[in-house]
Amino acid sequence: MTLLFDTGYLFVRALKKLVRNPILIFFSLFQPIIFLVLFTQLFHSLNLLPGFPPGVSYLEYASAGILMQNAFSSALQSGTSIVEDLNSGFLPKMLVTQVSRPAILLGRLVTDAFRVTVQSIIILALAYALGFRLASGIPGALLILFIIAFFGLAWSGISLALGLRTKSSETVFGIGAFLTFPLLFMSTALVPLGFMPTWMQYVSKVNPISYAVNAVRDLSIPGFFSLSAELSALAFIAGIAIVTMGITLYLFRKVIS
Repeated sequence: MTLLFDTGYLFVRALKKLVRNPILIFFSLFQPIIFLVLFTQLFHSLNLLPGFPPGVSYLEYASAGILMQNAFSSALQSGTSIVEDLNSGFLPKMLVTQVSRPAILLGRLVTDAFRVTVQSIIILALAYALGFRLASGIPGALLILFIIAFFGLAWSGISLALGLRTKSSETVFGIGAFLTFPLLFMSTALVPLGFMPTWMQYVSKVNPISYAVNAVRDLSIPGFFSLSAELSALAFIAGIAIVTMGITLYLFRKVIS
C-alpha cells in the first residue's frame, strides 16, 4: 500500500505542475501537429503511387505514425524531469523521508504515460476534424491509447537512464533529438515498407517504432486488423520495457546510494 500511496502522491505532484504550466503538454505537440496539418496535406497524393495500400488516404496511413512520433519524442524528454529534481535538490530531500524508493520512478513514469495519453487524444481529435476515422470505434481507440502509453512508458526508461547517468538536461535533450528523426523515418510511420531503400527496409523490420505503428494502424484502417500484429507489438514493447526499466533501476540505485 505504501508503494501505491507514494506513487499516487508523486503523480498528483507532477500533475499539478502540468496544470500550472500546461505548455509542458503542448510543447512536444508542436511537431506532430505540423506533420498532421501540413505534412499529410503536402503528400496527400502519395496514396496514388503503386504499392500504396489501396483505398487508404495518406491522412489515414500517416496518422498512426504521427501518434507514435509524439509518444516517442515525449518519452525521450522524461529524463529532463529527473535531472531537474536532482539539480534542484528535490530528489535528495525525498531520499531522507520515508517515501518508497520505487515510487519515485513509478510516479514519474505514470505521469509520462498520462501526458502522452492526453496528447494522443488531442492529436486524434485534430485528425478526426481533418477527416480521419477509426475503423475499430471506441474499443479500438482505447486499445490504441493503451499501446501508445505502453510504448511511451517503455521508452521513458531510456530517457530516465540518460538523465540519471549524465545529470544533464542538455545531453538528454540532444540525444533524444538525435534519435527521434532517424528512427521515425526508418520505420513504417510515414511510408510503406516497399517505398524504402533495401537497406532501410532491414532497419525498419527491427525498428520498435514500426512494430508499434503497425499495431496502431491495424486498429485504424478497415481491413487491416491482425491479432498477430497486435500481440507482436505488445511483446516487443514489453521486451523494451524490461530492458530499459532494468537499466533505469540499476542507475537509480547507484544515484540514491
